[in-house]
Amino acid sequence: MKPLFWIGIVLLVLGVASLVVPIPRTERQGMSAGGMNVSVQTQHSERVSPIVSAVLILAGAGMLFAGRSAVKA
Repeated sequence: MKPLFWIGIVLLVLGVASLVVPIPRTERQGMSAGGMNVSVQTQHSERVSPIVSAVLILAGAGMLFAGRSAVKA
C-alpha cells in the first residue's frame, strides 16, 4: 500500500483520539527564601480544540481516499 494511505490512517486515529483522551499538564509554582523552598504542583487535563480534531479527521479521510484511489489506478 502507499505511504499516503498509512499516514491517513494515523491522522484519522489521532483525530478521533484527540476528541476523547485529555492531555495531562503539570505546573509547578514556587518560592524560595534563604534556605527554605515552598512550591505547589498542580495538574490539569486539557482536551484539544474540536476544530483541531475535525481538521485531523478530515485530513486523514482525505489522505485515505487519495491513497486508496492511487492504488486502484
